[in-house]
Amino acid sequence: MKPDLSDRQLTAIAEVLDVAARIKTPLWLRGGWAMDFFLGEVTRPHTDIDWFVPHTDAPRLATALIDRGYTLEPEPPSHTQQLDLSRDDIEHSFALVAHDSAGHPVVAGGPWAGAPWPKDMLDGPSPILAGIRCPVVSPQAQIEIKKMMPIWVPGRPRRPKDAADIARLEQALAG
Repeated sequence: MKPDLSDRQLTAIAEVLDVAARIKTPLWLRGGWAMDFFLGEVTRPHTDIDWFVPHTDAPRLATALIDRGYTLEPEPPSHTQQLDLSRDDIEHSFALVAHDSAGHPVVAGGPWAGAPWPKDMLDGPSPILAGIRCPVVSPQAQIEIKKMMPIWVPGRPRRPKDAADIARLEQALAG
């Protein structure tokens, strides 16, 4: 019997972390999987696995994953902004992050190049889920990103799952 999608995605997260560690590339989960790792449980099905990767390391990471059978998806979006790689039914989206002169994370490329991300975004914990330790963006940044995305990208309304994720994260942070 084929493992369910969440189990296959967890296996893929572990594999990507292993590849990144071997080539000394930092990664941070973002989006739904980041929330799940922070909460310590799988809260819902996920269509893909979202990451942040330093823009300077993204080409090496893409090459290493392609060597493991992943396919780099064609644009859009711009490969200066995000890389999408997939293998079988597992999709990874790597948003490229740069830093401004003060060392704060910013969008690396595309039409929003240089736009600031939340300052504490990459200061999140490295929680464990299903025996996998993974750095995640800070929960406070996760909330800010989910709240601001409809403002930053006016054509993208807040999805019901984003509102639910915000409520879960806020509840966890409140203790």
